Amino acid sequence: MAGDSSGGGRPGPVEAPISHPGRLLGQNRKFLDFFWDIAKPEQEVRLAATEGLIRYLQENQKEEDVLKYTLKRLIDGLAATREASRPGFSLALAQVLQVFEEIPLLRVLEQIKEKHNLGRIKKKLFRNALFGNFFGVLALFQSGRLAKDLKALLGCVQLLQGLSDHHAHLKDLPRKTLADIVSEIPEGVFEEVLFSVLEDDLTSAFSTPGQLYLLLVGIQKFPGVLYPEKLKELLGTDVVITAENIPKLVEVLKMAVKSEKKDRTLPNVGLDLMKVALKEGSFELFWKEVVENGLLKDNNGACSYMCYRLLGSALPLLSLGQLKMILRGEVMRQYGTHVVCTQLPDRFKFAPEMEAYVSAFLEGCPDAKKQLAVMVGFSTLTNQGHPVVPTFWKVVRHLLPTALLKYIGWLKNMFLDPDLDSCVDFATKRQKQNEKQSHTEKSEHSITRLRKWIIARLTGVVENPQIKREEEFVMDVTRFCFFHAFFETKKPTSEIPETEAVPSVPLKEPSRSAAANSFFSLLQHLNSMPALGDSAKAEEMRKKHLHGLMASGDPWIYAIAQYANILLSQPKHVKVVTLFGNEAKAAWDRMLQTVEDLRKKEKRNPALKTSAFQHLLLLVGIHLFKLPAECMDLLNDLQNCTKRAFGEKPKKKVVAGDGEGEPEWVEVTVEVLLSLLTQSSGLIRKVCKSVFGLIAQHMTKKALQLILDVFDPRQDQDEESAVLVVEDTHKKKISQKDAGEDGASEESSESSCEDDSEDDDDSDDEAENGKTDSEDEEDGEMDENFRHQLMNVLQAGSALGGDDSDEDVDDETMMSLDENLSALFSEQKKRIQAKKDEREKMRKEKILRRDFKIKVLDLVEVFLAKQAENPLVFDIIDPLLLVIEQSMSSESSKQEQDYLRKTADIFTNHLCRSKQYCKNVAPIREELHAHLESLVKRACRQSDSSVALYCFSASLYLFRVLKGNQAGEANPQSVELEKKPKNIQKNTQTPPVSVLGSLDLERVTTTYRDALSLFLTKRNSPLTVSMFLDLFERHPIMCKQLIDTVAKSITAGARQHQQAQACMLLQKALQTRQFRLSITDEKWEELIRESTNQVTETLKTVSEFKVKVDQEKVLKCLELLNFLLRTVTQQKLNVDLTDLRGVLQALSQHEGFGKSARLGNTYWNVMTLLGFTRPAKEKVPAQPKNPTEAEPMKRKKKGFLPASKKRSNRKKVPEQPQENGAERSKEAVADGVEAIPSRKRKKRKNKRKRGGGGDSQNQAPKQQGPVAKKPKLPPGTAKETDSKVGNLTKKKKKEKKGRKPVHADGN
Repeated sequence: MAGDSSGGGRPGPVEAPISHPGRLLGQNRKFLDFFWDIAKPEQEVRLAATEGLIRYLQENQKEEDVLKYTLKRLIDGLAATREASRPGFSLALAQVLQVFEEIPLLRVLEQIKEKHNLGRIKKKLFRNALFGNFFGVLALFQSGRLAKDLKALLGCVQLLQGLSDHHAHLKDLPRKTLADIVSEIPEGVFEEVLFSVLEDDLTSAFSTPGQLYLLLVGIQKFPGVLYPEKLKELLGTDVVITAENIPKLVEVLKMAVKSEKKDRTLPNVGLDLMKVALKEGSFELFWKEVVENGLLKDNNGACSYMCYRLLGSALPLLSLGQLKMILRGEVMRQYGTHVVCTQLPDRFKFAPEMEAYVSAFLEGCPDAKKQLAVMVGFSTLTNQGHPVVPTFWKVVRHLLPTALLKYIGWLKNMFLDPDLDSCVDFATKRQKQNEKQSHTEKSEHSITRLRKWIIARLTGVVENPQIKREEEFVMDVTRFCFFHAFFETKKPTSEIPETEAVPSVPLKEPSRSAAANSFFSLLQHLNSMPALGDSAKAEEMRKKHLHGLMASGDPWIYAIAQYANILLSQPKHVKVVTLFGNEAKAAWDRMLQTVEDLRKKEKRNPALKTSAFQHLLLLVGIHLFKLPAECMDLLNDLQNCTKRAFGEKPKKKVVAGDGEGEPEWVEVTVEVLLSLLTQSSGLIRKVCKSVFGLIAQHMTKKALQLILDVFDPRQDQDEESAVLVVEDTHKKKISQKDAGEDGASEESSESSCEDDSEDDDDSDDEAENGKTDSEDEEDGEMDENFRHQLMNVLQAGSALGGDDSDEDVDDETMMSLDENLSALFSEQKKRIQAKKDEREKMRKEKILRRDFKIKVLDLVEVFLAKQAENPLVFDIIDPLLLVIEQSMSSESSKQEQDYLRKTADIFTNHLCRSKQYCKNVAPIREELHAHLESLVKRACRQSDSSVALYCFSASLYLFRVLKGNQAGEANPQSVELEKKPKNIQKNTQTPPVSVLGSLDLERVTTTYRDALSLFLTKRNSPLTVSMFLDLFERHPIMCKQLIDTVAKSITAGARQHQQAQACMLLQKALQTRQFRLSITDEKWEELIRESTNQVTETLKTVSEFKVKVDQEKVLKCLELLNFLLRTVTQQKLNVDLTDLRGVLQALSQHEGFGKSARLGNTYWNVMTLLGFTRPAKEKVPAQPKNPTEAEPMKRKKKGFLPASKKRSNRKKVPEQPQENGAERSKEAVADGVEAIPSRKRKKRKNKRKRGGGGDSQNQAPKQQGPVAKKPKLPPGTAKETDSKVGNLTKKKKKEKKGRKPVHADGN
């Protein structure tokens, strides 16, 4: 179709039809870009392009050819080669058909069939054509108009039926799309139009999953059409789920599992089949025969996962009775086995997916009974008594309040009256093989495991912040845990609800221990929990971030102590499980009385100190039920400390035999805190830390020494008896959570059993590897003794002894010999085992001591944070350094690394870099100077530079303390220094005392000068340049004192490395503003002159650049010279630079100078300051001395493409022969025109030069004077070396192209 150009009637060129892409390309590029964007893989780009295309078509509705071209392009794109493009074109076509309803669907369908005709398509495009037809039908369906156009609907259904035969390419996509179409059409259309077409597919429903799924969708959508007459005609039965159809259904479901195995999803046919079973009232038959006896017994992982997914998907669909039935079936048992046996990290775990199913059910279920049934069902799935669900199961947050209370009640009843018969219990294969217990022992073991899980489950519910909890609910669980951990019922009473239900099976020690651990874990959580409830007071406490308090304002621990006091006041009804005698009861009463007195004081005068001591007293009092013997003495000492801390003086002062008086209360308190820290309790650790922070201001030297003695390695052996082995409740809680998240406890898992054995082996290996020399000697002596004993036994039995050994020995002698040997080896085995046990015991004690020290570090950290200005801080330096020294040289276990890391962090960040420090140090001035000297000497004696750095940093800290907090000390470029009068520059004397504070500058200078001299003259010094750079930066006053030593070391350094470090230090000192202001102009000029001379002298000694240290030294010298020359130029100083010019000019002629680009750039920066100009990088051609000899040296590399074969060289003019080529190269250079080599050759030539390749004869002669780099090889040389290599191949290539080769002679 031709058209005229719009406008004023001016004749124009004949236009092509709008469907022609050339016209569109010329008129509207934006329109064509829509189709490019639709084909892109990014979904956002595709959607935006589709929206833009729809808007464009709506704006240009009058142009029909635009719409025709759009349909053509979209239909063509349905079979695009890129898989990501097909859905984009399908969606765009669906949107176009939906917006422009005037487009007939039948015509579009015919265009799709014609474009992607399977009968005429090439074989290699057959798969694309299949997808083109499929996505075309999908687009017609997604347009929403298919149900209105019956002819198009019928055509689409028939096309999908034809596509379903190509299962290898399309899988079940046509059947699923067909089912989706059926689900969207009206019942009348299905009955009148589609039923006859789909009758064959519906009749063979048990053949494939897609056909069965189509039938199930029709049954659910149109039950009136298919039930019951037509269904009987199709299948021969009135219903789908029958005993006769069970085997067929199982086979179809297995086929569905295999087809969707990689997707890890539940096939739709399985879910719909279960829904139909529910509708037909045959769910029990379906579950028992199809699921449990069919799929589950297939011993296929994919079938098992399908059963689990069916179970999770069935939860919202079932009644209460049906829920209980499937939750006690074989699917649950098999699921439990899967959870336990797949705890290894490389195994597929279904537990998270099942948790998602249960969470979705509980969240959407309004029936509390069903919620409770599901929670109880999963809680009774046990592995030898231990439930497989975690104790901190997150799904509990979706429970209704009534269901939650009932679940908590069920847990309590199960704890008191364990009903193992109601549990779905199982055991793994390995557990069955290793089972050696009797039925009674097995039952007791299962009950213990169940009770441990229940008590952890109770505390997990209370600790879950996503559950809305009330104080009464929390207190009820806390009382239950506390009562059954430490008390037992003698006679029920209504005053104590916990006594009304007596355990049917008495609680064993493991159960009570687990209850105690869970209780203390819960107590720690309560101590940090915000106030509960909706009252105004609770809301106010939450805004103030007050934790550990009830709505009434009382601490949770106080309420628990009151409950414990009620229990102790009822001896006729309850009794304490532990040995809680009269002394313990008296200590408890005194503790409560002291707490009441403190509460009265707190009401009159609120203070954190009062609440801290209350908390500590109550905490130790609660632990009285767990460890009465240890806690009684602690309580007594703590009560005395409390009385003395609050002003009450002791009645009588006891004088010890050595004349020392009674220790201060703070010392006793520290001892109590250290005793408490020996117990592995997170709550105790937290409370001790907070209490110590309140008493830190009262610390004495002896009290601090009690803490520092813990880090003394000489005290380790004395502390062995003091370290208590107590279970860590926090770790216990974490281990229970981890075990629960994996689906079962560590005891129940196969993998954990293997891990335990591996751990035991590892520990034995560690014990073996950890032997000392003395232990090896003892083992050697023991082996020698055993050898002698064995020889004696054998000789006594006449087993050895020359000729007599050949004679026969009677039976009695042999029996006696066997008994003696058996006894000897048995005794030897016992000795070896005892030795191993002793080593294991020592290893565990070492771990406990190290853990104790890590917790004591908390107290040191608190003291440094709270009392940074206390002079006692200086006593902490040496003990921490000792810890760092020993940890650096000891074993590298994870615990040791944590210990070292924490110690180093405290030492560096809380001590050396603290912004606050002691101000009044005049009384201890001499001690601090001696300490500073010892630290510097200690740094010099170290063998490890990292340890020396800590010692040096501590000396800088003492330097700052002695000097005092003066303005400008930390920042030399501060405003105060800028405002100093000029006459200060003339001051060459020692700074006044007001600037130095308590610092003895001469003494400190001597110390640091000795260390600096050691660093610059000793070959292997532990000191580093960063230490002295830090010294100059933090204390610029030392620059003036040490500048002479640094300047002389530029030439007098032990090695070139030290000389380079001296240059760096000198440059840092000269750049310090405060140092410049401290000397006169004459001194400054003399120093610049001397520094320049030193650098000149050290550069004279440089003769070559063979190793990296040579370049490093020259580089540092040049950087220093750069600063010196700039200073001379800017300040116009009188410095003679004649010798320096000559040295620098000769420097560039040394071998290896041009290898470092950084060195060359720095060198020319210095030469520019001296007036030299850096020469331009010219490519000077150079001909080899003997080209005929150089040619054979260049050989063709094997495996590389010749230059003439490369694509970039195919169309180039052939090279001339070697002789004329060299002459032309020379002529070009002589004329000022550079010969133009090929780009590829230039790249290869540059690579060879950068790599240090090439012959010396091909290099240009050295220039006179300084040069930046060696000259590159001339282009002519590269041509000559490459021309021979590819000469023959060039001729062949050019002849092949039909071109005549051009030669220099004109032939």
